[in-house]
Amino acid sequence: MSVLVPAAARTMAVFEAFAHEKRELSNSEIARQLGIPESSCSDLLQTLLDTGYVMRTVRSKRFYPTGRLLILAREIADNDPIRAVAREATELLSEKTGESALFGRLELGYVKILAIQEARHHLRYVMKVGDKIAVHASGMGKALLAVVPSDEAARQLRLKPLRKLTPTTIVDMAELERQAHRARERGWAEAEGEGTEGVTALGVAGYIGGEPFALSITGPTERFRKSRDAYLESLLEVKKQIFRDAAP
Repeated sequence: MSVLVPAAARTMAVFEAFAHEKRELSNSEIARQLGIPESSCSDLLQTLLDTGYVMRTVRSKRFYPTGRLLILAREIADNDPIRAVAREATELLSEKTGESALFGRLELGYVKILAIQEARHHLRYVMKVGDKIAVHASGMGKALLAVVPSDEAARQLRLKPLRKLTPTTIVDMAELERQAHRARERGWAEAEGEGTEGVTALGVAGYIGGEPFALSITGPTERFRKSRDAYLESLLEVKKQIFRDAAP
């Protein structure tokens, strides 16, 4: 069983405090925000100072992060493990179903595709990494709206106009919120002919490292209607292997 390491949690809380305040902070201010004794906070800040993660102003004796953490974050991002997870998830799901599998994240009112494994069928749904799809008219988008907080879901829906992409695209906010609630209860979402006529998508979403991501299978509606139960079973099986149900 994993155990919370207080020192590690406090260290990250220090950087979160700076990110929130966006200014230099004194030892007492940080201690107050973290809810710890000033003596303990002083030891923590001195350690970060000695290791080069924070600096201290000469006159006010206040602290602020250096660029070292940013440099490390960029190096980590250059080898983002999420992309490896995305590739493995889409390959596994496509192998199980034979359909096109997509993996994506929310990005300013869209879902950005991070990985795709095309179907084995001649008639298949085709996209490429980096493409964006509408949140309100896709299986992944609806699944993501179901796992993020309701205020964030509403914000995402308002970032872009809710365009009618097909005759069956839903653009009513109240109905989209009802669908998000239903998807939250059952653990998956569906979009039939809403983004592209004749195309159906089943989507699930969850958290990896505190960020919401989504996975879906997509293909011709006629084929999906025949194999929907089997597809859904495979989708939920893969979901359990890669996602948390809620934010930590």
